[in-house]
Amino acid sequence: MINKTNLKSLSKDELAAFVGAMGLPRYRAQQLFHWIYERHASSTDEITEFSMELRNTLRDVAYISNLALVKKLTSQDRTEKFLFALEDGNTIECVLIHDEERITLCISSQVGCAMGCSFCLTGKSGFVRNLKSFEIVDQITAVNKLIRPERISNIVLMGMGEPLMNFDEVVDALWRIVDFIGVSKRKITISTAGIVSKLRLFAEKAPEVNLAISLNATTDETRNELMPVNKTYPISSLIAACKKYPLQPTRKITFEYVLIEGINDSVEDAARLVHLLKGLRCKVNLIPLNVDMENGLRRSLDSKILAFQNILQNNRIRALIRESKGQDILAACGQLRAG
Repeated sequence: MINKTNLKSLSKDELAAFVGAMGLPRYRAQQLFHWIYERHASSTDEITEFSMELRNTLRDVAYISNLALVKKLTSQDRTEKFLFALEDGNTIECVLIHDEERITLCISSQVGCAMGCSFCLTGKSGFVRNLKSFEIVDQITAVNKLIRPERISNIVLMGMGEPLMNFDEVVDALWRIVDFIGVSKRKITISTAGIVSKLRLFAEKAPEVNLAISLNATTDETRNELMPVNKTYPISSLIAACKKYPLQPTRKITFEYVLIEGINDSVEDAARLVHLLKGLRCKVNLIPLNVDMENGLRRSLDSKILAFQNILQNNRIRALIRESKGQDILAACGQLRAG
């Protein structure tokens, strides 16, 4: 592929410029776009709308990148996990979740993760590199091809990596998901550990997708232990940024709270969470810990989970208990490891 242009790396304007530089009429760019993003062509040879001569000419100067499926696992609950290889040999995972009304794909934004959250397996392998915007989008294209005639309806950036630490590529990918793939902004959610310095800029630059904040503690002491990012962006600064985050009238910020036995699941924690979220238009997803880590972290007891939920709901905070799917294939929240 040396010196060849990857057509998936190009924006619409860049694709038009590329076609123009080849001396082709502008409508050829729209045809290419159609074959890449709607027909899911994996090579220029598949574009039968072009003459053989044009396909040969195009093959000499361009190619269409594709994620290579390395492994697919299917859970007892129908959740599917895909391990894909990138062009450089690195691997990433994404997870397809089937619900009654939607098909959701959880995609990755980085190879590995640098956040080092103690309850998450992804960070155990360390950070390798950021994904390019087309690699982020290509997870959707690749899975859509595999599940035809079904089609992904919802996207969550909750896979490997911290999206806001790959800011420019993620923002570009979100616009491509909306404009190229045709997924509604209301059906896309980005989850962040709380990179405060990027939140306002994200609201300005990205499409108006749903925002989820991985909170997981109500004191800096506890959150410092669970999520080292808190040492840079403590809870007070994170909550202040959330209060300033521009929301459309019907939108809410989702706060994700992984419940860990004896660490963050007490009645006092629930009361502090009520106080922290006062005045915020939000909801809370309570997520029982999915894995028993080497450091001894354990899932909260069901009785504590219900008590925690009741305290939030009694204070008019919508709180849902989210039992993650795909745990038997290590596809649940915090379990992705790209291998």
